[in-house]
Amino acid sequence: MSNDLSVTPTEQVSGPTTSPTSGGAPRPGATSAGVPLRRRAGRGSRNRPNWGAGVAVTIWLLIVAIPLYVLVTASFQTQAGYAAGGPLSLPTTFTLDNFTNAFDQGFGRYFLNTLVVTVAVVGIVVLLVPPLSYAIVRNRSRATTGIFRMFLLGLAVPASAVIVPIFYVISVVGLYDNLIGVILPTAAFCLPICTIILSGSMRDITNELYEAMALDGASPKRVFLQLVLPLSKGGVATIVVYSALQAWNGFLFPLILTQSESTKVITLGLFNFQTQYGVNIPGLLAAVVMSMIPILLVYLFARRALVQGLMGVGGK
Repeated sequence: MSNDLSVTPTEQVSGPTTSPTSGGAPRPGATSAGVPLRRRAGRGSRNRPNWGAGVAVTIWLLIVAIPLYVLVTASFQTQAGYAAGGPLSLPTTFTLDNFTNAFDQGFGRYFLNTLVVTVAVVGIVVLLVPPLSYAIVRNRSRATTGIFRMFLLGLAVPASAVIVPIFYVISVVGLYDNLIGVILPTAAFCLPICTIILSGSMRDITNELYEAMALDGASPKRVFLQLVLPLSKGGVATIVVYSALQAWNGFLFPLILTQSESTKVITLGLFNFQTQYGVNIPGLLAAVVMSMIPILLVYLFARRALVQGLMGVGGK
């Protein structure tokens, strides 16, 4: 009788997979190994190539790469070679005369003026925006809220709409045709968006950290320097890159508020490559390539912190 009730190991392994809550009945859609069929099907569907996305990415890559190709290759060609071959043709000869001619036409002075404006604007933004954003996040008074709303209104006012009053004020205070007259309005128009960006980044700091610093007896200044700024480095990097781009690529304020050659910036100096009879396209593109290098370097070194700062713009 004991021989009839014995079960071999082979029968135990080959039996159907049962669920402890189903009373010994096999689960539907289960294999002998106990792996659901739906999971296997889902894994196979995730491994299928997405041809539509690949085609779309390839098209977008071509849209971005073709202008860059024209920009770089044309800057190393002669004007006659560029005119004969066209913008998309492969260059047959390479020359560095376009870069040397750009410096002969004053590109070095324009570059230095633009660098001075950019550094000054970034310095003003970094000096004013972090303490202002910290006050907005930690202080809930009506005065602070009113100041923050004024900054929000600044987003709705384009520079072109107030350029005449700005020109009048700059002329009255004696800053016309001076780089300071370009720095101040450029920094003023960078403050609203930079304040919103950094405020969103600071709102991600939890109240528990502030309470821990308060229990240690830290003053507001120490909390700002040792807690808020280190944890907001992504937002700080974001406002640095944004303000640098605005100052480096600024055109309206330098055009209206400066006049002489000694105060020209790069965006105005590029007009020197346009004459009465035509445009020196290779020389112009060579100057554009050199003007792109500083901002490209800033982005390469700050891209990781820049992405982290943009992710915290929405706040909590």
